Amino acid sequence: MKRARVPREPASISSRIRKLIWSLAIPLCVLAVFILLVFLLYSLRYAQISRNISTASRFNQNFKNEVDLKMYYFVSGSSDETPDDEVNTAEALAAKLLADTRNRDSRRAASSVLNLCVNLKDCIADIRATEGYDLRIHQLETNIYVITQLIEEYMYTYLYHEAGELAALRHTQNVWLAAGLILSVGIMLVVIVVSLRRSFRITRSITQPIDDLYGRVLEIGRGDLSVRAPVEAEDSKLRALGESVEEMAARLNEQMALNRQEQDRLRRMELALVQAQINPHFLYNTLDAIVWLVETGKNEEAVEMVSSLSTYFRSFLSNGKDIVSLREEALHVRSYLEIQQVRYSDILRFEIDMDPRLDECRIPKLTLQPLAENALYHGIKAKRGGGVITISSHPAGDRAEVTVRDTGSGMPAERLRQLLKSLESDEGQGFGLQASFKRLKLMYGEALDFQIDSEEGIGTVVTIRFPAHREEEL
Repeated sequence: MKRARVPREPASISSRIRKLIWSLAIPLCVLAVFILLVFLLYSLRYAQISRNISTASRFNQNFKNEVDLKMYYFVSGSSDETPDDEVNTAEALAAKLLADTRNRDSRRAASSVLNLCVNLKDCIADIRATEGYDLRIHQLETNIYVITQLIEEYMYTYLYHEAGELAALRHTQNVWLAAGLILSVGIMLVVIVVSLRRSFRITRSITQPIDDLYGRVLEIGRGDLSVRAPVEAEDSKLRALGESVEEMAARLNEQMALNRQEQDRLRRMELALVQAQINPHFLYNTLDAIVWLVETGKNEEAVEMVSSLSTYFRSFLSNGKDIVSLREEALHVRSYLEIQQVRYSDILRFEIDMDPRLDECRIPKLTLQPLAENALYHGIKAKRGGGVITISSHPAGDRAEVTVRDTGSGMPAERLRQLLKSLESDEGQGFGLQASFKRLKLMYGEALDFQIDSEEGIGTVVTIRFPAHREEEL
């Protein structure tokens, strides 16, 4: 006798929902774990390469110049110090990079730097043990200079390979992310097919904002920082995330605008400073004055003026140095005033009285000439009957004091107040004073004392006090 077949009750809603959840959760969990592992591995690798690049970036960019210069001073007998600290630092840096680097080319470059540092130590030791200036110079030129050059080249080679490794890693990561995205889309399509309309609506309410946020983040990454309406989402967290992304884009856009303004300001100031340093009208007028002297038969005066002009530009170039001795700066301003005295012989006299004890004090190049030029054009020329420019220096404790004084027209108190206010601003007033002040401020910071005193009809005095550092103390 056959038993009657009892029809199976349909699965409950909760059961079907649980099945739907499991059918969704299991593949998504597997996918999430896979993506997480891939992302974690690439993140760890990316972080390691970034650390290597950051570590390599600490390499002294002036390594070769500093080591070569110290060794030259040692060989020439100007100093007893050898660049042991610089070499040890470079060696320790190379050893750390070699221990943390996986890329074969990068490891080869780091290993080369490490070996070259060892060789450089040996060469320094050989120079110490060698007597005779000629032999030492030969070792310096054939060994030290070559090795330091190779160290810098291999360090830059290391950075090049690590940057390439980082770019390759980014490309691979993008490929995996694209594959993960495609796989995610495929799984979501399957889930949508087997899901009820409600689950489809819920899924869309979650995935659509995420896709929108993903696309928006990609646009921001490409440089589109325009402020837009936040991504619409039913979920409060996604709405908050969308609003945060737009706020971030707005802040980034504002910061980039400020950075552009700052860069423009710095470029304008640099251009203006260069134009102030090399005044074409000064050169043209000087050459015209020389021609006039020759045509009028004043050959001796013309020769003196040519000699002063030669001294002016030789001291201006100063072998490419930005920091010169006070003696060199005084020579430069003297040649400038000698040239100007020929042109303005009827109104200009000058005196330069520099204390020889301060000759080797260091000062930014072209500090005094803008002050003398300011005294001439805004002081002496503006006063009928001419006047005198006096430049002097003397020690003031552990500081050097330099004074530029003129007996020109001076200025009223209100104009002096505005001039002092403009020194640390971007205003164009008193640019020669401003240029000298900013260069001194960059070098000496709070240790600088820059003072201007002026009385209308009497004249102006600019007093500069700064630490009396010699070259070996900097």
